[in-house]
Amino acid sequence: MMIFNALVCILVGTQMCVRGFQSVRIQKSCVVRSLGRLSPLTMAAPSACSVSALHAVATPTVQKTSAAESKDLKGALKVGVGFALWYILNVGYNITNKKALNISPSLAWTVALVQFFIGWFYVVPMWLLRLRKTPELTKDEVTTLLPMAFLHTLTHIGGVVSCGAGAVSFSHIIKASEPAFSAAISAVFLKSYIPLPVYLTLLPVMGGVALASFGELSFSWKALSFALMSSLSSASRGILGKKNMVSSIGKNMDPKNLYAVMTILATIILLPAAMAIEGKVIVPTVKAIFEAGQGMEWIKQTVLSAIFYYLYNEVAFLCLDAVDPVTHALGNTIKRVVVIVASVVAFGTVMTRQGIAGSIVALSGVLMYSLAKHKFVAK
Repeated sequence: MMIFNALVCILVGTQMCVRGFQSVRIQKSCVVRSLGRLSPLTMAAPSACSVSALHAVATPTVQKTSAAESKDLKGALKVGVGFALWYILNVGYNITNKKALNISPSLAWTVALVQFFIGWFYVVPMWLLRLRKTPELTKDEVTTLLPMAFLHTLTHIGGVVSCGAGAVSFSHIIKASEPAFSAAISAVFLKSYIPLPVYLTLLPVMGGVALASFGELSFSWKALSFALMSSLSSASRGILGKKNMVSSIGKNMDPKNLYAVMTILATIILLPAAMAIEGKVIVPTVKAIFEAGQGMEWIKQTVLSAIFYYLYNEVAFLCLDAVDPVTHALGNTIKRVVVIVASVVAFGTVMTRQGIAGSIVALSGVLMYSLAKHKFVAK
């Protein structure tokens, strides 16, 4: 019952954040309009007007401006709550995902498939009940989205398998190398280059990742390779999305519905692969888990990880769509730090001084890359 109540609170909180983010831009425009009304009074000298007349005119304007500032503050608070919810859901996903994989290390692909599929039970009823506009796509538009869905699938399965094969903290440090892959792919395939100062910020990223990897006590080549695959796929997905401008594809394809469609397509893509790799061992493995008395715990952690996975991604889409690139970069870096610290505490992961130093260098490099890219590329 406690778990059910917690999930209800999370779902309600998510919907409140959705409504909150939708009001942020409206509140910003209110501030602009209020300042526009205030400017003539501020700049004009009181010529023939009496003091009382000026006070009568200025007072409503000040009141309106204060109200606009109050609304803008509320909007900022809602974004702050959204970021907090994003972090909480992300930590919840990583912990429950690792617990499920600790019970069933040989069913990583199956767990990833379930995490995709349970998202259907969240978004499809919302479409059927008209709580959210249903996306409309032609066959050609779906075909256009398939490469992105395939990369989305590789990103997720890479992360799940990596976490199952090694420590959560190790996987996230490796995935911090994503900016380097983005820069390389853009240069090789798109002939798109970034300024030299931005490239230089990749040196601490890669150096920190290498330092942390060599200092990892539970180093695993499987964890390393799948984490790198996840980073490469995620970088490719982002570049492909920008190139194809998926936001203009279909009808009612806002960020929430785009992620929902990606989830549905990714489930269809992952199903045959998961069955081919683990199909023969699913039944005997699940049977052994139940015989060991861990069946219900495995189901609980797998379902919880699926719910956390979908909700944290949807909230992340809304958070990052509501803020500027600098806040985006800072928030994304802090999120990774929060996940690493939480996983170390939750699982008692032992990190060497070299691993800690490498992690700090890598994450600092990621932040510098994002800030430098925003500064130099914008120019």
